[in-house]
Amino acid sequence: MTSMMGRERNGLLACLFALLCAFALPQPQAEAAGRVEAVAAHVTASEGLPPLVQQRMERSVQVIAEQLLLGMSPDSSDADAAAQSEVIRQVFDKVLVGYTVRGVSLRLGDTADVTVELMPWSDQIRTISVETSVEGMPPEVERLVRQDLADVGSVFSDALYGLPVAAADWTNGVLKHHLETYLASHLPEFRGDFEIDTEGSCAKVRLTVYPRLPVIRTADLSMRSDTIPNLTLLNHRELMQEQVDMLVGVPVAFVARHQHDFEQLFAERLDVQRDFQALRMKTVVTIAPQERMAVMSRSDSSRYRARLTGWVDMGRKESKYEREVDSLRFRLHAGRMVTARDELFTQLDFMPQKVDWGWEMGYSHRIGMGTTPMLRYDMREKRFVLGAMQALAPRWQLRYEYRFTDHLGEAGLLYQIHDFLGVEYVLDKTQGWLRLIGNF
Repeated sequence: MTSMMGRERNGLLACLFALLCAFALPQPQAEAAGRVEAVAAHVTASEGLPPLVQQRMERSVQVIAEQLLLGMSPDSSDADAAAQSEVIRQVFDKVLVGYTVRGVSLRLGDTADVTVELMPWSDQIRTISVETSVEGMPPEVERLVRQDLADVGSVFSDALYGLPVAAADWTNGVLKHHLETYLASHLPEFRGDFEIDTEGSCAKVRLTVYPRLPVIRTADLSMRSDTIPNLTLLNHRELMQEQVDMLVGVPVAFVARHQHDFEQLFAERLDVQRDFQALRMKTVVTIAPQERMAVMSRSDSSRYRARLTGWVDMGRKESKYEREVDSLRFRLHAGRMVTARDELFTQLDFMPQKVDWGWEMGYSHRIGMGTTPMLRYDMREKRFVLGAMQALAPRWQLRYEYRFTDHLGEAGLLYQIHDFLGVEYVLDKTQGWLRLIGNF
């Protein structure tokens, strides 16, 4: 009997101990469910709010409410909720300009919903005009800048339209951030500053954009042609230099982004010149945007071919096939393209050592991309010359000529050092020599 009573007493003590432990241990899940963990803020006005201003106000209300409500019990009394709502109203009302807080409603829960209703003061902004000025840029560049800023007015309308006039200054921070975001997307090579003047219900915005570094410091211009003498391009070099110099001071990244626009602009300025139109010239301009910018202009005619070259032979000796060695010669080539591949031409030669002249007439036909056979008649020597040229690489060319009267063939391998100078190794059946060729 005594042992049974002892067992019952021990069982009762164990149950009491278990209940005490259950009440003493923390209940994390129940506690987490019984506290406010987040705040959602909503700000409204009877006549609506500018979107950017509304976002900023809701962030401000959320910060105020989080300080008061996080960790609060959702089951708090109506009096406690009303007290917290009043604190939110008083604090937010003090930081506002142009609005009065009409009321604050609060709904507690795991996420507390705070709704603030505003009443705007009189004289709201209903008209917004934006005047943009581009600092230190030539008209051609300014036109592209304004093109990139075509819808910049939306930046200001999103923050100002419907806003009380008294609150215009209050939005400067919002506007500056939003303008920086807009420029980073549409015109990242420029910075922007603005001023706002209000008069009645009208807001006048003066926006100024100015370039960021790095900018173009110098412009190196090269002008070339494969179909007319390069010397004739000197007549237009001053015009072209003025065009490329306008990019000095323009951000490098802006020129790179609008590279095609500038290349097309410079090409058109050349192609509208009277002599270019007469020769049916088409110009291709290539820009390398960097602080020291390189500009290459290549102008060629689709109808005419005119080239002036001169060469000097080194190491060439007299032979029975030549009356006299012409180690120095100048040649003017003038041709007319009958089709895109066929050319009729004449060549005028001047040999200063003998003070003699010669001329030829000929026909050439281009095959594929790099093979050009031709037939010429030498009016001075009264003989036909059969020839062909083959492009091997961008700077390498193979040439062959055969004269029927003396049955002499001549081959040459040309390396074009640059646009104005080439070196050719010439070989016939008696000897080989070196020839320096200049393109003028």
